[in-house]
Formats: sequence, structure tokens, C-alpha cells
Amino acid sequence: MLRRSQEQRWLWATLTLSSISIAAVVFAVWEVVENRFFHHVDYLTLHYLYITRGIASSLLLAVWAAWYVMRQRRRSEEELRKSRERYRGLIETSPSAVALFDSSLAVSEWNAAAERLYGFTKEEILGKELPTVPLDKIAQLRDFLSGAEAGESIVNVETTRRDRRGNTCDVQLSLLPFHETGGPRLFLEVTEDNRERVLLRERLLEIEKLTTMGMMAAGTAHHLNTPLAAMLLRVQMMRERDREGGASSELTRLEASISFCQQFVDRLLQFSRRSPARKQPEEVEPLIRGVVSFLTPAVMAKRARVAVEPDSTSKQRVLADRNLIEAMFAVLITNALDAINPEGSITIRCSNPSPEWIEVRITDDGCGIPPADLPRVFEPFFTTKGPGKGTGLGLSIAQTIVLEHGGEIHIDSQAGCGTTAIVRLPALSVPQRQGHPA
Repeated sequence: MLRRSQEQRWLWATLTLSSISIAAVVFAVWEVVENRFFHHVDYLTLHYLYITRGIASSLLLAVWAAWYVMRQRRRSEEELRKSRERYRGLIETSPSAVALFDSSLAVSEWNAAAERLYGFTKEEILGKELPTVPLDKIAQLRDFLSGAEAGESIVNVETTRRDRRGNTCDVQLSLLPFHETGGPRLFLEVTEDNRERVLLRERLLEIEKLTTMGMMAAGTAHHLNTPLAAMLLRVQMMRERDREGGASSELTRLEASISFCQQFVDRLLQFSRRSPARKQPEEVEPLIRGVVSFLTPAVMAKRARVAVEPDSTSKQRVLADRNLIEAMFAVLITNALDAINPEGSITIRCSNPSPEWIEVRITDDGCGIPPADLPRVFEPFFTTKGPGKGTGLGLSIAQTIVLEHGGEIHIDSQAGCGTTAIVRLPALSVPQRQGHPA
């Protein structure tokens, strides 16, 4: 504003001084001409000459003033055009979404980055109310506008906006007041897509949680492995003394259960450091039946019905680590038991949808999973169970085991209609032995 006032004063000063100079030159030249050529004329002719001199001087000054003012105007217009092009270039090349609007949220500027982020074109949005603010964020934006007017710094604030399809996205927002001479008060909103930053932060938080879990698992393994080893030793001693008795089968089953517990604790300890699996050919059905047998007390406590339905047409095997596969099926069946009501049912079907795959479907008639939670079921520490009923690690561990074996795992569920866990493992191709007829 001060610079513009100084420029105007300099313009008028220059115009005045140049006009005085031109008038002085014209009068001086005219005096020389009169003295040289018109010194003998009468008074009336001399009077007309003075009038002609005044008119000529006025016309010359008017032409000069008009030319000078027009030149300055063209120069100002050129500077304004360059300034506007520079301003437009800065806005359009900005990697951040830029929107300029007034206090009623009527948009007057919208750059290319905003078109890419939100999906609204400039022609669609200019002159209309800003459509990217979710309903639950309008009050927040009004507070930001009031704060910006009061001189508060609204910079790098995390909030949400919505795009053309109505999807919300995390953004980082800066809001600045923008003043135009003689115009309404405007606000410049600069937003950046913050989804990658939020996702990275969540991943870092998960890594921190997993690190903490690994430290806890080390302590858990230390405290559990000692009593489990002592129990296993005592069971083995009892089985040695009871060779002739009738409890040998029960002791054998108890010994297998304790061994399974030890292996599961070891797997929890190794979850974060990913030791290589020891794989060998295994039939899936016996593994499943062993896990169901291990979970018999929990099944009986809930009076549940668990049915294992193998595909009798195929005896194909998988190349797998027995302990890992048992742990994976234990997680899935335990989740099904937690989901069903008392006297509910669980069905486990084994099949060969193709020669390359063995498929296991574990279906329960429990409460199901809400659609909003279904995409997150494999995330570490995410659980739909109540407080104290789950850590959210089971399905994450199960998915890790399946992927280590080159397989796939999916969860199909509807709220109130039960859940089906689908596990597909690569079938092991066993070459036929060449024999000779007897």
C-alpha cells in the first residue's frame, strides 16, 4: 500500500515537472520566432499570435500528458499481468491443494492439485460453496476462520476432508487470511494428503507394539516353559510306571497336549524373529482331529457340536511344519468356539477344489463379524472380542503361518449369520513308485 502511494506521488511529480519544462520550451521558442519574424506586426496580429501560442502549448501539453499517462498505464497493466501470471503459476504448480474462499465458503480459486486430490474441477467449484468439508468438520472450520481473523496461527493441523465420491481422507491443513484492497476478506486453505503419513505412523505403532509383545513373550516363555517341562517329565515317569495299567492312553494324550502347549509358547516367542519352519509331508485331516481332541474340554464346556467332514476321495498331503499347522488350526477353531453360543455348532470340511490345492473350511453359526471390521481382522492387536477376551494376535499369527506355507487364508462373515475361515494350502505332489508285476 505504501509503495503504491509513493508510485502515484512520483507519477504526478514527474508529469508536473515535464509539463512545466515543455511549456517553458514552447514559450521560449515562440519568443525567438516572434522577435525574428514578427517584430514589425501591429497589435491585433500580435494578440492573435499570443492566442495561437497558448492554444498550441495546451495541445502539446495535452498530447504529452495523454501519452505519458497511457504509457504508465500500459506499464502498470503489463506488471499486473505478469504478477497475475506469476501468482497463477505459483498456485497451479503447488504440490498442495489450494482453495481461496470467503467467510461464506464461496470458492474463488481452485488449483490443479485440489482437482487431483478431491476430484472437483475448477469450473464445477468456482463461485460455489466449498464441498470438501464433512458435516462434522464444519464447526471446526468456522473456529479456524475465527482464529485466523484474530491472528492465530493455523498451520499443519490434522483433519479430514471428503472427495467427489464422498470418501473421507486425512489431510494436513494450513489456513491463512488473505486481504484484497477494496474486496471482501478471503481465506487461503492449503491441504496436503496425509493418508500415507497416518498409515506410516500406524505401522510404526504396530512395530512398537510387536516389539513390546516380543519382550513380553520372552518373559512368558521363561515362566511357562519351566512348569510345562516339569509336568511333561512327571507324565513320562507316570507312564513308565503304569505300563501294565489302563491309564497309558490317557497319559499319552496328556503328554501330547503338554508338548503342544510347549510348542505353542515357543511359536509365540519366535513370532517376531521368524525362524525357518521344519516342513515334511503331512495329512491335514489327522492334524485337524488332533487339534479338536486337544480342545475337547473347551468344546464340552460350551456343549458345542464339532463335526470334521473330510473328502474321502482324496488323500493328498501338504508339505508343512506340523507344529505350525496345528497352532494355526487351533487359533481358527478357538475363534469359532468363542463366537458361537452355548450348544452352537462348528463344521470343518476338507476338500480338493483342484489337484494343486487342499482347502479347509471352518464354519460356525456364531455372531459373525461386522462389515466395517472385516478388512482389519488380520491386523495385529485388532480384535472384536470384549475386553480381556482376546489380544488380537491369533489371526495375525494364523495368517503368517499360512503365508509361510505358500497358502491363502480368507474370512467370510456376516453379522449375525456366522463366519467361515477358508484356508488353502498347496497340495504335495507325490510321484508314483515304479514297480514290477509279481
